[in-house]
Amino acid sequence: MNLSLSDFGRKLGGHSGINELMSDLGEAMAINPKLLMMGGGNPARIPAVEKIWRERMKELLATGDTFERVLANYDQPRGSPDFINALVECLNARFGWKLTKKNVCVTNGSQNSFFFLFNMLAGASGNSRRKILLPLSPEYIGYAEQGIDPTMFVSFRPKIEMHGDHEFKYRIDFDALKISDDVAAICVSRPTNPTGNVLTDSEMQRLSAMAKERGIFLMVDNAYGAPFPDIIFSDIEPFWDEHVILTLSLSKLGLPGTRNGIVIAREDVIEALSAVNAIVSLANGNLGQALVTPLLRNGELLRMSKEIIRPFYEAKSRQANAWLREALDDRVDFKVHASEGALFLWLWLPGLKISSQELYRLLKSRNLLVVSGHYSFYALRDESWRHQHECLRLTYSQPEPVVREGIRVLADVVTGL
Repeated sequence: MNLSLSDFGRKLGGHSGINELMSDLGEAMAINPKLLMMGGGNPARIPAVEKIWRERMKELLATGDTFERVLANYDQPRGSPDFINALVECLNARFGWKLTKKNVCVTNGSQNSFFFLFNMLAGASGNSRRKILLPLSPEYIGYAEQGIDPTMFVSFRPKIEMHGDHEFKYRIDFDALKISDDVAAICVSRPTNPTGNVLTDSEMQRLSAMAKERGIFLMVDNAYGAPFPDIIFSDIEPFWDEHVILTLSLSKLGLPGTRNGIVIAREDVIEALSAVNAIVSLANGNLGQALVTPLLRNGELLRMSKEIIRPFYEAKSRQANAWLREALDDRVDFKVHASEGALFLWLWLPGLKISSQELYRLLKSRNLLVVSGHYSFYALRDESWRHQHECLRLTYSQPEPVVREGIRVLADVVTGL
C-alpha cells in the first residue's frame, strides 16, 4: 500500500532544515564520533554545572518517595504547580513583574511551544489567513516548517552595519518594516539563533510599541537569554507586558534531555495553550522541573547562569572567533557577525563561488558538520538576494579540539574553492 500523506503530513514529514540539523547532530553524537560537530545547538558540558545537576539528582533520590513521584505521576497540562510558583516568585522578585501562576505554562520544549503558539494565533482563521512577522531575517531555523499554513511567515531584509574589515551586525530596518492587517504577532529570538545578534532594549521597546498599537502580540524567544541561562554578553533588560508572549527554556542550562519549555503570557493565552498541551501531550516532562524548582527559590539558578554559564560561553565565543579570523585572514573575503550571545558564530563569505548548501555538503564529506545559512532566510522568499546563500552557522559549544579542527577544515575547504 502506498503511503498517501495529507497536506499536514507532507509538510512535516518531508525534508526540512531542522530535520537535517538534528539528524546530523544525532549522527555525530551517537553513530560517527569522527564527525566534527559544529552544526547543532547542543549545549556544552560544563563540569561545574553538571556537578549541580548531579547533586540535585542525589537530593531527589534521597528525599522520601520524591523521585518515584516524579517518574510515576502526570502533572497538570500547564506544568508542575511547585515549579510554576517558584518561577513566578523568582521573576517577580528579579524584575518587579506582577505575574501569577495563571500567566505560566510549561511545554515539552520550546519547539513545542512555538508550534502550538504559531498555529493558535496565525494561519487560516475564517475567511482570512493570519501571519507571523519576523522583523529581522535570518531567524531561527526551527520555526521554518512550524506553520501549518505554508505562507505563515513574512519578513524583511535587515540593514547590514559594518564594524571594521571582518565584523558586521544585522539591524532591523524600521524604515522598511510594515505590519499588514493580516499579521497576528511579531516574533523575535533574543539572542538571535543563528547569528548571536542581540536586539537592543530600545529596539525591543520600539517593536513592543508597534505591536501594542496594532493590538497584536510580540513573541520573544528567550531560550538563550536572561535571566537564565543568560548566554548573552551584554546587560539587557527582559520585559513582559499583557501583549508580550515570553518564552524560556531549561535546555541551555545543560538540560536539553528533559525537554521543558516555558511560556509566560496573559491568562487567556495560557488557558488555550494548556488545552492544546492536554490534547497533544497530556502532560509535560517532570524531571527538569523537579531539578530546577529549589534553585529558583534560593537564587542559585540565576547565580549559576550569571557566574558560570555566561562567562563560560563568552570565553568560548572569543576563542572561536580568534581561531576563525586567524584561519581565514588574508586567505579569503569573510565577515563574522558580532557575537553577542547564544552558541554560534555566523560566517558570511561574500562572493562565495558555490552556494552555502553546496559548501555544507563539501564540508560534510570532510567530516565537518555546519548549518547552511540559507535555511534561516525562509520568511524572505527573495531569491534575488545572494547574501542568503553566502552564510554558515557554526557552533562553538563543542570541546576546543573539535572547534579548532573544524575551523581548520573549514578554512582549508573555503580557500580551495
